[in-house]
Amino acid sequence: DLLENESLKLDWTFRYSIINDIVEGMSFLHCGFIGYHGRLKSTACLIDARFVVKISNFGLRELRKQRSTQGAQCAFSPGSLLWTAPEHLREETPGGSAKGDVYSFAIILQEILTRSGPFENLEKYSKHFLPPEEILFRVKLGSKPPFRPDVTPSDCPRELLSLMKLCWNESPVLRPSFAILKQLMRKYTRQMGSTNLLDNLLQRMEQYANNLEQLVEEKTAALVEEKRKSDELLYEVLPRYVAEQLKRGEYVQPEAFECATICFSDIVGFTAICANSTPIEVVDLLNDLYSYFDAIIINYDVFKVETIGDAYMVVSGLPVRNGNEHAREIARMTLSLLTAIAGFRIRHQPGNKLRLRIGVHSGPCAAGVVGLKRPRYCLFGDSVNTASRMESCGEAMKIHITRETKRLLDTFGTFRQRLRGDIYVKGKGMMRTYFLEAEDPPFSPD
Repeated sequence: DLLENESLKLDWTFRYSIINDIVEGMSFLHCGFIGYHGRLKSTACLIDARFVVKISNFGLRELRKQRSTQGAQCAFSPGSLLWTAPEHLREETPGGSAKGDVYSFAIILQEILTRSGPFENLEKYSKHFLPPEEILFRVKLGSKPPFRPDVTPSDCPRELLSLMKLCWNESPVLRPSFAILKQLMRKYTRQMGSTNLLDNLLQRMEQYANNLEQLVEEKTAALVEEKRKSDELLYEVLPRYVAEQLKRGEYVQPEAFECATICFSDIVGFTAICANSTPIEVVDLLNDLYSYFDAIIINYDVFKVETIGDAYMVVSGLPVRNGNEHAREIARMTLSLLTAIAGFRIRHQPGNKLRLRIGVHSGPCAAGVVGLKRPRYCLFGDSVNTASRMESCGEAMKIHITRETKRLLDTFGTFRQRLRGDIYVKGKGMMRTYFLEAEDPPFSPD
């Protein structure tokens, strides 16, 4: 697991320490009454909390013999035999020996040097993946040169490469004992500049701590970035101060506003456009259009409440009050939308130009967050219905406003409006309404 964890950086000091620990452990094992391991592999090399390698899974030979009384290699999976020496693979029931442990150590050494599994580097033999059965067959064959993992000088220090090749020699007699390997590793370790076991351990702990700090920094940076993205998404759905309250786990109190300006816009002839479009084309159209609108309204003190089909609802003056500026902000925004829509092109109907119908009303309303799993910031009150009626009763490419909105705009003295007259509005009766046409530059005495 340690070798395959790419997030951990293992320098050669660390790897030498791992190799040293394995050699020390196997040397001790071979000097005892057990004599040899017999099933040495990387999964039998365990690393404790102090990053010291401990050898496990030894002394079970008699038990394995009982399991293998049925004969052949049925007791072993092919993948578990990749560390087994060729002379033991040729036996009816793979056993073990001291020299066989040295061969197994060489395969573990290959894993440490290349940070890959046993026999994973076989490019010089085949361009295709070789299954364990094929690998074992070639190892047992005893060809010249023998079939072994492909490790190049660029993968490791030359002395370790030579040591590994010596340990997996086809002839068991020519393989060094772990006592000799222990002497060689001490020599190599001295050349690395570390002879003290405690110093070695401290170096390993320091390296791990540094590596851990780097990982924490990377994960923290990734967490901060993800939080920023989630916050941006939340701010698109809810007003910023409302979103901040929800993030703190606070209850967002519904609030009544004395006056705000609400705007509804709609695409004229949207049903006809849909009739000549596929569902995907309709979705792409609305996405393009609303992304286009979103880039415009960001320049004004407004909040996009929601989009329902082709309807686009925007409000100003809440949740943050701005005096009477809400009427001017919405007026300027709607004039910008009408100007911008002339340059919008439908991807699948480039010859067809979109036309907007816009309705605006100013008045009192209430607002609050509705729902828990998918919270929405909603507006309530008769002013919302009136603004919607202004849009539905309006005309293409015109901004239809109520008398209340006109009165607020008149206080600024820069907006040109034209009387539409008294019209019947469903649910409201007769209403005198106006069309907002343009904004003139403010008067300058110069």
